[in-house]
Amino acid sequence: MTSPTPASESHDTNAPLADLTTMRVGGSAERTLTAHTSEELASLAAALWGDDQPWLLIGGGSNTVVSDEGFPGTIVLARNTGIDAIDDAELSAGEVRVRVQAGHNWDELVAATVDRGLAGLEALSGIPGLAGAAPVQNIGAYGCELSDVLHSIEFLERGDRTPRRLSAAELELGYRDSAIKQGMEGVVLSIDLVLTDREPARGAHRAAAQGTDPDQVEAVAPVRYSQLAGALGVELGAPVPIREIRAAVLRLRASKGMVLDAVDHDTWSAGSFFTNPIVSASFASGLPENAPRFPLQAPEPAPGITSLEELAAGVPLRRPQASAAASRAERQVKLSAAWLIEHAGVPRGFRLPGSGAAISSKHTLALTNQGGATAAQVAELARFVVQRVQQEFGVVLVPEPRLYGLEV
Repeated sequence: MTSPTPASESHDTNAPLADLTTMRVGGSAERTLTAHTSEELASLAAALWGDDQPWLLIGGGSNTVVSDEGFPGTIVLARNTGIDAIDDAELSAGEVRVRVQAGHNWDELVAATVDRGLAGLEALSGIPGLAGAAPVQNIGAYGCELSDVLHSIEFLERGDRTPRRLSAAELELGYRDSAIKQGMEGVVLSIDLVLTDREPARGAHRAAAQGTDPDQVEAVAPVRYSQLAGALGVELGAPVPIREIRAAVLRLRASKGMVLDAVDHDTWSAGSFFTNPIVSASFASGLPENAPRFPLQAPEPAPGITSLEELAAGVPLRRPQASAAASRAERQVKLSAAWLIEHAGVPRGFRLPGSGAAISSKHTLALTNQGGATAAQVAELARFVVQRVQQEFGVVLVPEPRLYGLEV
């Protein structure tokens, strides 16, 4: 499975950020450069770091909001594309490793893997943006996250002369988080994924037994999210053809205004504007009973004994946890930011007087540009939402998009 990468040198343009981001707000940068290959992307990054001037990497612009004053430096557009199969003798039977260039459109990648019969990305259908941004945010939806399938990335870290490959473990991926997002400065050039191929031999055997064409055997994957299971009319965990999962996810996302559509202003957004808060179980117990709570896996308790070998290696002396109550206090749950917003008195379609920014009429978690909105108006609406939720529930919502020149 290979897509060509166009060979082209970087060149200057100067489009406003409103034309480069899905929120469609923001002024211009001092200049904009485009990289069509990973080599160009690495070369531009190294040169800009060397000049010690401010610059910003833009992919699909779906997770970036820039102020109306624009960006005081250089914009680099990642436009290197391509999908290639990678030989890997360490893979298990039925696994396939693919390498995707950072500038490749994410949903086009998902569509290509589903068409090829490779399972793993189907629940991430319809997410706007490019492949290089996926590990930075550890994108996720409908019970799946990139961390489920990410093998490694090709990464040029600031100060390095050549790119290196970082494993998924080195990226410390968490809920909408990664080491890159936490300050590891560099540029993602490509990502490697390990997907699951349909099992041709078993599939052909089953097809023959059923009198069907073996070439028509479809790859299946378990449904891991209750809303998606309901949309498909199956039990949670049931195996469903990945084409059907992709189609159902696209329908669900479209119903929430989360599939880009130039004529639908509810899709003029940065997707979910706030992350779902993670709080302690004890704090969550004080919220209304009908507030959704999603338990997170508790961390493994550290051993209560430190060996002599560990002490010699400099490991601090461990102390056993005082009680089971202390262990319970550390448990965390994820809340629904959408529920908190709605129940703080901010309904769908809400907008401040005279503002072009509004809460989506389809999904409370999306802040949208209803036409003519400014970045300042988007930030003003975001601050209002944060304030209302904090006043009502004592929870501080955290913006998910990257904000430049704006405060929430």
